[in-house]
Amino acid sequence: MPHVVTNSLNRWRALVPAFWAGGLVTVAAVATPAPFAMLAAADAGRVVARILAQEAHASLALGVLLLVLERLAAKRRAASGLDSQFSAGVVLSLATIFCTVLGYFAIQPLMPAARAGQGPLSFGQLHAASAVCFGLKAWCVLALAWRNAAPSPSPLAQPGVTAVPPVTPASS
Repeated sequence: MPHVVTNSLNRWRALVPAFWAGGLVTVAAVATPAPFAMLAAADAGRVVARILAQEAHASLALGVLLLVLERLAAKRRAASGLDSQFSAGVVLSLATIFCTVLGYFAIQPLMPAARAGQGPLSFGQLHAASAVCFGLKAWCVLALAWRNAAPSPSPLAQPGVTAVPPVTPASS
């Protein structure tokens, strides 16, 4: 039964970042440029702001889900002596959450004031910082998708472990 749970955990660890990466690429390449091609700048800005708000909340939820999945996997690997509980997957998951919080929940609220000429940073500087956070988050999610898509090493792949007992020639 533990083998089934581990396989299921690994499938979810591969599926979640792959799905999330597809969503991030879609937002960046299709959903945010399209309104600016079709609407007046002010209207397009409102549409994109709404898209990014939904993306940020979804990213926060997916980031926490992925952190839990990565933490469970790291705990299992550490228990078997293969890895630390603070694995690269855990670090990448934490980075996605950090980038989401910084980019949307810390920087985005400063943008309306910057657009009005208030505050120490310009709208362009804040927009660039927010875009860098989005890009770093996407990079971390893609790294997780790539890492988790690789098949996990089988215990049979370890030296000295064989799947079947060696065949000895029959004596006549």
